[in-house]
Amino acid sequence: MARKYFGTDGIRGATNSPVMSAEMAMKVGMAAGAHFQRGDHRHRVVIGKDTRLSGYMLENALVAGFTSVGMDVVLVGPMPTPAVAMLTHSMRADMGVMISASHNPYADNGIKLFGPDGYKLSDADEEAIEALIDGDVPLAPSEHIGRAKRIDDAKGRYIHFAKSTFPQDMRLDGMKIVVDCANGAAYQVAPSALWELGADVVAIGVNPNGKNINHKVGSTAPETLCETVVASGAAIGIALDGDADRLIVVDENGKVVDGDQLMATIASGWARDGRLSGGGLVATVMSNLGLERHLSAQGLGLIRTKVGDRHVLEKMRASGYNVGGEQSGHIILSDYATTGDGLVAGLQVLAELQRAGAPASEVLHRFDPLPQLLKNVRFAGGKPLEAESVKAVIAEAEAELDGKGRLVIRPSGTEPVIRVMAEGDDKGQVERMVDRICDAVRVAAG
Repeated sequence: MARKYFGTDGIRGATNSPVMSAEMAMKVGMAAGAHFQRGDHRHRVVIGKDTRLSGYMLENALVAGFTSVGMDVVLVGPMPTPAVAMLTHSMRADMGVMISASHNPYADNGIKLFGPDGYKLSDADEEAIEALIDGDVPLAPSEHIGRAKRIDDAKGRYIHFAKSTFPQDMRLDGMKIVVDCANGAAYQVAPSALWELGADVVAIGVNPNGKNINHKVGSTAPETLCETVVASGAAIGIALDGDADRLIVVDENGKVVDGDQLMATIASGWARDGRLSGGGLVATVMSNLGLERHLSAQGLGLIRTKVGDRHVLEKMRASGYNVGGEQSGHIILSDYATTGDGLVAGLQVLAELQRAGAPASEVLHRFDPLPQLLKNVRFAGGKPLEAESVKAVIAEAEAELDGKGRLVIRPSGTEPVIRVMAEGDDKGQVERMVDRICDAVRVAAG
């Protein structure tokens, strides 16, 4: 069934546009509140947000929507997406909401929804809520209108949870860590958790002003982190994104370590300790072929899914895996969390570093990735991938690879772009293929 509002990860768009306006947020609150009022108890929703200016507007609109249908609201303020998922479950709430557009610029925002178990919603739930958004939602009688309450200790609860995932017999004393919080949701909790574990913390991206989230900082812009790690003589750098559900690391030499290397590090360590479930890990079609070969050499498997941490998690749950994620840094450790958690994944990486007693450059670079190139082609509308000219160029590239590489061409679920990725043993061949396909997509898109 085609979605009108929900995309790869909730509802997302430019603020004060039809899909991400105060009116829409109120309708989402009314629809989701009505959908999740099951049973005869007093119903509750937990709402968190990142640091975008528009978060105030959307938060208030959501509160109006939820309370109007009789649901109580617990506001936790700026908090990571995984913290909202964790608090939803621990507070026995009927659902959770995170107001965030993740790694997008500040002018965008989004609404992510969680069920009472802390997991993102199923297709059936999203479709039911979409139907209610465009329909008539019955309002609560005056005496049953919901209340809103802000809790002050949410940050402390999440910090305690995050630290509990780190080995109890281990500390971070003497380790200098640069943490980049992207001027986003984790700007308070991530530096605090690392400091409480004993680390010498250098924090950047911790001065949000409503408009600087993800701007030249964070996991999608690690250049400042690279420079700071080298300049400060730190052992490692940790970069989160705007809502802190993804992680990118920088070694002591200022070299970026992506999600594929981090998943390989965690999976190998857990396999060594007898903790790895499923005999491998789950990743998306975007993960490098080098990761697959590296795992295979250790007797571990790799299952691939469509892009999106939601698809990764669905496969993990269905097949009994406890490690999965994306090259972009969404890493899901289902022993601890119901969604990607950049801080928790970072703590597992730090634990491996402590156990090895070796520099990050040695511990975290697990394999040599195959040449891989990803380019985006922006388009205004239509379906350029269905053009015969584009199909023909793609078919030619696949024949040229002859099973010795991969092509992944797909529309983004969050932006109006076509993503074109190729990888193989020959870097020049990969670059030529991507450029040919991008050119064909541009022509077809007009």
